[in-house]
Amino acid sequence: MKEIQRTTKETDITLKLTLEGSGQADIHTGIGFFDHMLEAFCKHSLLDMSLTCKGDTHIDFHHSVEDVGIVLGKALHEAIYPIVGVERYGNAIVVMDEASVECALDLSNRPYLVYDIDIEGKVGTFDVELAEEFFRAVMLNAGITAHIVAQRGKNKHHLLEAAFKAFAVALRRSLAKNDRLGIPSTKGIL
Repeated sequence: MKEIQRTTKETDITLKLTLEGSGQADIHTGIGFFDHMLEAFCKHSLLDMSLTCKGDTHIDFHHSVEDVGIVLGKALHEAIYPIVGVERYGNAIVVMDEASVECALDLSNRPYLVYDIDIEGKVGTFDVELAEEFFRAVMLNAGITAHIVAQRGKNKHHLLEAAFKAFAVALRRSLAKNDRLGIPSTKGIL
């Protein structure tokens, strides 16, 4: 289990993460839709996560969402690297009614994000552009290259939930055990 505490003037976050879990989530960010997305992420990645975030949500949700991404990314980085005996690459397409979102990722220890979900507005009180901020913070701090691309869809809730679930499934697949690969790189290190 990895445990990270991060306190700034904007947020106070405590995270406990178990990489090889059963999908259990105890999430409290004060942002209902975001909690729902993180719970879905845990369920479909099979990671166990306990997370509390006390943020300056009286201003808006930006600092809380981005800082949770930073902390989750750091915990993933500590848990994943140095990488050995896993698939390394993972991908998933998740559909929710009319929406279809694909996530392809590489546990490369080189962060990069392609995020192509062209929506605006809110889901409840959640600004949809914060999802991109969250994913960027996760990838930069975890050392993951990820492409999260909407193939089709109109419903903002469906599109964002499909994105979180696609990331979860792709991550689970990339972490699947494969001892025959050893270090899954011709460089000999990741």
